[in-house]
Amino acid sequence: MIEVADIFRKFGDTYLAAFGDSMLPSHKQAINAIINCRTEAMGGHLYQCDSCHQEIYSYHSCKNRSCPKCHTEQTNRWLELRKDEMLPIPYFHVTITVPEVLRPLFQANQNDTYRIFMKACSDSILELAKDPRHVNGLVGSLMVLHTCNRQMLYHPHTHNLVTGGGITDDGSWNPAKKGFLFPLKALSELVRGKFLTRLKQLRPDINIPESAWQQNWVSHCTVWGKGEQAVLDYLARYVFRIAITNRRIVAMDDQTVTFLYKDRKKRQWRPCRVTGMEFMRRFLMHVLPKGIHKVRYFGIWNQKNRQALRQVSLLFILSAPPIADLSLTQTADQPTTTKVAPGAHCPHCASGTILLVRRIPRPAIRPP
Repeated sequence: MIEVADIFRKFGDTYLAAFGDSMLPSHKQAINAIINCRTEAMGGHLYQCDSCHQEIYSYHSCKNRSCPKCHTEQTNRWLELRKDEMLPIPYFHVTITVPEVLRPLFQANQNDTYRIFMKACSDSILELAKDPRHVNGLVGSLMVLHTCNRQMLYHPHTHNLVTGGGITDDGSWNPAKKGFLFPLKALSELVRGKFLTRLKQLRPDINIPESAWQQNWVSHCTVWGKGEQAVLDYLARYVFRIAITNRRIVAMDDQTVTFLYKDRKKRQWRPCRVTGMEFMRRFLMHVLPKGIHKVRYFGIWNQKNRQALRQVSLLFILSAPPIADLSLTQTADQPTTTKVAPGAHCPHCASGTILLVRRIPRPAIRPP
């Protein structure tokens, strides 16, 4: 299988020679991390089978948030931490997209525009939900910033998981109306006003196009389902999504790279062939600047409201019917780790035992 790391190794030197002086530090770090991920440059461990004496190398991951190899492990680890925060209620999936006229401005001023955009989205969602005509309570909002579409072109937008109800001023839980959270036109206008006003205040040097004040900020709201599993399915799909995964890359030659993307209208997978340099440009365009957190928590999921969330969780627990204790049967069905570890069976001969021979330290100086 062709990997992003293979493409970076093949075209990376040429790309750095052409654009290295003007590249963001986070882009250079991503190239270096992805190339070295799970190689000797990261350090690791050497194991050996006590039967067939086959040596097995296990190298460390780079843990860069843009790395395809680290993507699955990061997602699973993060999801485990979120399980206890999910309430047994309906949830809504709200997406808010930046209009095309503002995308060049976003791309040229990522640090400021991303922060202001995410804050405008969260404030608008909380404000509309607090309205007595809608939820009339403080909802929870988990926001994920995405910057690309299926062809890795620049398309900044947020995915927001919003609770189907909120905490009222007296501490009780007020559910949202069935299938309705708040009007999307009002959301679009509110996000636009908050973003443009705040950007004008913080960055008076930026020339905001006049048409931006009339542009529609496309928004959608979908009932996502009820219960923990529906929410976890959502999170797994969006939270740690990167520009492209290795399995979508189907071909590479001396000049070009071919990858698959899904045509939303026709619901078909289609090939997209670009030069190696263009592939790197598109991929790196979605590496976020240092300090930008792509996942943020607002409302009852914000750290300052944890006590209120615990109280509401307790109310749902107390009102739920009792369930049988399945801990004994669940323990026997727990999945086992697939990582290489001392004491495991040898993957080559299947009869020997894996033993740790030595640790492999990282080189003192990393390769460029």
